Amino acid sequence: MDLIPSFSVDHRYIVPGIFTSRMDTVGGGTVTTYDVRLTRPNREPAIDVAAMHSLEHIVATYLRNDPDWKDEIVYWGPMGCLTGFYLILKGSRPPKDICDLLLRAFQSVATADSVPGATAKNCGNYLMHNLGMAKWYAARFADYLAANADKPETFEYPRTERLVTGDGQHFYDS
Repeated sequence: MDLIPSFSVDHRYIVPGIFTSRMDTVGGGTVTTYDVRLTRPNREPAIDVAAMHSLEHIVATYLRNDPDWKDEIVYWGPMGCLTGFYLILKGSRPPKDICDLLLRAFQSVATADSVPGATAKNCGNYLMHNLGMAKWYAARFADYLAANADKPETFEYPRTERLVTGDGQHFYDS
């Protein structure tokens, strides 16, 4: 099987930021999947599971209620590696164009006094939330975005040169 594009990015060099993971045509329109990376993969600890769950609920609620963006939101959910989230939007925009939206969403976590939908009726694991840690991660990411919004590495996946022979064989770092 072919390696999917998100596994082809060199995770040793990813920094926190917002990256275009993929673009797909669906029903005649385009949807874009964004990699919203809160931590440096394999160099920082994974995000606490309960905090990640709380961030999922709070940020999803914010995004789906934002009057300018709610109709563009297709999906918001955590990465299995617990280093960030995937955001799927209708259309195709450069990652920098959604920075303000995500900055506001993560800043909104600071004022949350509860986690939306954290009840047995509304959530499949309603006891697994940590609002205090969610606030810490959200503030950390919002501060990072605000301080680095002018840097290309915040919006562009790291690229590495790969040696390719004349017959098309690829050589990768060991």
